[in-house]
Amino acid sequence: MYDAGILGPKTIVAHAVHCDPWELEILRDTGTWVSHQPRSNMNNAVGAAQIDAMLAANMNLCLGNDGFSNNMWADWKTAYLLQKVTYGDPRRAPGDGIAKMALVNNARLASLFFPNQQIGKIEVRATADLMIVDYRPYTPLTAGNLPWHILFGFEASMVRTTIAAGCVLMRDRRLLTLDERAIMEEAKALAPAVWARYEQFARATL
Repeated sequence: MYDAGILGPKTIVAHAVHCDPWELEILRDTGTWVSHQPRSNMNNAVGAAQIDAMLAANMNLCLGNDGFSNNMWADWKTAYLLQKVTYGDPRRAPGDGIAKMALVNNARLASLFFPNQQIGKIEVRATADLMIVDYRPYTPLTAGNLPWHILFGFEASMVRTTIAAGCVLMRDRRLLTLDERAIMEEAKALAPAVWARYEQFARATL
């Protein structure tokens, strides 16, 4: 990829699980983005990316989910725990490192491809993508310990309201722009045919 000129600051390398130190250095020096997908990697039993080394090298490392689900907080938690069990070291993947990947770097990456949008900020003229979380901590919540509150306290079911570009999409857990029941019924009706095509393809490749 390097010899072909593919790597660079507008290229995203997904997973990057089996990179040696020399390859990590190339990714860093070219400014290439790496997207860590911990639940997908576990599901496919392919290993764990060296995210501590990437963070220490100040690489462009962000957090994704490979379409595993839309619950990114689950990927926060998985990324946090996977490194510890993989390397047998509870100091691996600290909470602030996970937050840097998921909040700071994800916003930087999005801004790269949407340069006219102010992403990752709460200020006048910024893109108003917000969510309200019904979270009531039993210990003090500060800017310094927020990553650990997210890791150990936040759940997807706590999201009460979502706003995208200033438009309220969900209020008090009720979708305002989509018919959730109709979508669910259509998905259930289409699923058997999708699964049948998958089984047909699987048999053909055996």
